[in-house]
Amino acid sequence: MSNVLDVTGLSRSFTQGGTTIEVLRGVDLSVGPGEIVALLGPSGSGKSTMLQAIGLLEGGFQGTIRIAGEAVEAANSSRRTEVRRDRLGFVYQFHHLLPDFTAEENVVMPQLIAGTARAAALDKARRLLTELGLGERLTHRPSQLSGGEQQRVAVARALANEPVLVLADEPTGNLDEATSERVLAEFLRVVRGHGSAALIATHNRELARQMDRIVELHEGQLVEQA
Repeated sequence: MSNVLDVTGLSRSFTQGGTTIEVLRGVDLSVGPGEIVALLGPSGSGKSTMLQAIGLLEGGFQGTIRIAGEAVEAANSSRRTEVRRDRLGFVYQFHHLLPDFTAEENVVMPQLIAGTARAAALDKARRLLTELGLGERLTHRPSQLSGGEQQRVAVARALANEPVLVLADEPTGNLDEATSERVLAEFLRVVRGHGSAALIATHNRELARQMDRIVELHEGQLVEQA
């Protein structure tokens, strides 16, 4: 089976005050089906830039990106939207839930956009949220949920359309240590249970060690950790 992600020669630079800053300098990375990879590096090392490029959320980079075998770096806007909707899931440091919708409605929404019938979308939302320990919180709005619960809703939303790859940017970085460990453990368990691969950016080495493999961004290049 082919990789769900192949990145070759990914480069990104910015110009500030006449100075060019090379954030990514020829990054190569492959992620296999169902593999969970930690992307380690301190704040400002380029982790978010790398995830935005892979997630087709940002242009201006050089290199090739293949998702589920398809070269997508030169795809038009319509195709990029389709790939993000059908093949990728996203979890951010801040949950970005829709405040006027319940937990289950937040998970239903991306499924409806993808064309899933409402009844099936609702059934899947309830199953995912129950898997994540939120079976009693289905009809609560984000303001009625704790930080950890909000982030678990965000995880369920990311998995709703059965992505081949989940991209997570410091998904527990806004939580206290105990909640962070608990949410990450549930995140990894559910992602593995659904067979998705994941690339998870973090600066926390202890959390990174719970994943299948660790790669680290150092001076714009990726280093595989033993």
